[in-house]
Amino acid sequence: MLDKTIAFKAVDQERESEMKKIVFEVYEALQEKGYNSINQLVGYTLSEDPTYITTHHNARNLIRHIDRDELMQELFKNYLGI
Repeated sequence: MLDKTIAFKAVDQERESEMKKIVFEVYEALQEKGYNSINQLVGYTLSEDPTYITTHHNARNLIRHIDRDELMQELFKNYLGI
C-alpha cells in the first residue's frame, strides 16, 4: 500500500502544445466519423482502451503518443484556470 504522495513532473510548454494538437486531431477524426467525441475521449482516458478511438486519420495511433497522467494534469490545470 502506498503511504506517500506521488508527485508528477510538470509538463513543459512544448509538450503541452503537442498534446493539445493531438487531442484536437483525434476529436476532429471522431466527429467526422459521427461519434460523440467527448464521450469517446473520456472512455479512452479512463480505460486506455484504444477501441474508443477511431482509426480514421490515424487518430488511434496519435492518441497513444499522449501519456494519460500528463493529459489529466493538463486537463485539471485548464479546468481550474491555473
